[in-house]
Amino acid sequence: MGNQEIFDKLKNAIVNQDINGCPVITQEALDAGITAFDIINEALAPGMKIVGDNFEAATIYLPQIMMSAKAMKAAMEILEPILAEEKGEDEGVGMAVTFVQEGDIHDIGHRLVTTMLGANGFEILDLGTDIPNEDVVEAIAKNKGKKMLLVGSALMTTSMLGQKDVVRLLEEENLRDSVKIMFGGAPVTDAWIAECGADGTAENAAEAARVALELMA
Repeated sequence: MGNQEIFDKLKNAIVNQDINGCPVITQEALDAGITAFDIINEALAPGMKIVGDNFEAATIYLPQIMMSAKAMKAAMEILEPILAEEKGEDEGVGMAVTFVQEGDIHDIGHRLVTTMLGANGFEILDLGTDIPNEDVVEAIAKNKGKKMLLVGSALMTTSMLGQKDVVRLLEEENLRDSVKIMFGGAPVTDAWIAECGADGTAENAAEAARVALELMA
């Protein structure tokens, strides 16, 4: 079986919520010599993007998304130790502080982006979901001096508005210059990024990793 066939098989397992099959196919991919990074980038991330697109199109609903997320988690339990080993003693490209905005508990995209950033060499500080702005600022203050990227997610327009407040609070605490800022989520646009004073956004997890690396270069 060629690499592309394995990628397609694993992508379909994500889309079809195959919790038991995902880790089996992931191990098949590793046994075939495919890197953990490529498994995420070429199969898991595209599979979750299809799931997200299907959800937006209302062809699937939250229970199906949660099952697909469990399938991805089962695969990541195999891949995460390998990714940590591959990073080894490398200092990486910086610390990514990731969170979902206060008032929002939608974490599928957040988890996928966090995973992709870790796979691309970032040290991860995942604050979780429904995080108050003050907690975000506190995390940045505690890690001042490190090379940092703040990555916030919001799926709802109401929670997205809090992103502007995060930037404002960082400015008030003289921390804005200490960190690059990316925001994402369905309602986030380039115009919003410019308005709230952040540095970038992306349409999906793979694109988020690329933009993140560019911001940290």
